[in-house]
Amino acid sequence: MAQVVVEQVRAGGRRPDGARVVDGVDVVGSLSPSRAGDFMSCPLLYRFRTIDRLPEEPSPEAVRGTVVHKVLEDLFDLPAPDRTPDRAAAMLEPAWQALLAEDPSLEALFADDAELGPWLVSCRETLERYFTLEDPRRLEPAEREMYVETLLDSKLLLRGFVDRLDVAPTGQVRVVDYKSGKSPSPFFEAKALFQMKFYALVLWRLRGTVPDLLQLMYLGNSEVLRYVPEERDLRAVERKLEAIWKAITRAAETGDWRPNRTALCGWCSHQALCPEFGGTPPPLPVVTREAVADPVLAPEDTA
Repeated sequence: MAQVVVEQVRAGGRRPDGARVVDGVDVVGSLSPSRAGDFMSCPLLYRFRTIDRLPEEPSPEAVRGTVVHKVLEDLFDLPAPDRTPDRAAAMLEPAWQALLAEDPSLEALFADDAELGPWLVSCRETLERYFTLEDPRRLEPAEREMYVETLLDSKLLLRGFVDRLDVAPTGQVRVVDYKSGKSPSPFFEAKALFQMKFYALVLWRLRGTVPDLLQLMYLGNSEVLRYVPEERDLRAVERKLEAIWKAITRAAETGDWRPNRTALCGWCSHQALCPEFGGTPPPLPVVTREAVADPVLAPEDTA
């Protein structure tokens, strides 16, 4: 399957006008799970992230998620007997140092070792909770941090990274996603499952079969959310994504990127620019075809 994905990526390119092309077909636009989620939550947030491309300060929580994901990815490079909590804990500091080497600005998150130390402890505790949910010594994932993309009949490109793909000897496929935070309330559970159904749709289009199980592992409180997708679920997700893309296109044509105030606003980095909080958005930049049709992947959608 990975080879299929690689070949599809290599078959892509751009025309002189910047249009994305996959297998000789002009792509009308592209969506990742997080970018689709941005627009559903708040069109103005989507604009700030994909059109204005405003910077967002990283948070210790987000960086902890990145470091923990890296350790869990690299853990399966070890021989099965060595995949223990102690080895995972030993991999934590090197993973943090590697991330810091890529982005030295992250050092500003912590004033000194007195702040860094408790944060590293929280990372170790998050990793320890992973081992209460499954035994990695008994697993051999088929793929990790796997980039996938597929072009729908509507010429909308879906893309993103799957944390882990497990394929049983019987051929059953399980899509696994790690979350370093706590499991959501029932109110937000549908949003979490939407991301997984997105990946299931892409894999279905690539492989021709619907994945057997979607599994979200919440390491913040040792909870696992499992869902068995059906073909009708994924068809509904496909229709929803195409409707989202049409709404994004209309917003780009009209300049109407209206805000939507929700409980999630408390975590938004752009409240100072949001009319819902008395702010004024910056002047709308010239919206190029490339900016709308090929938005940058969100950090959580990248490896």
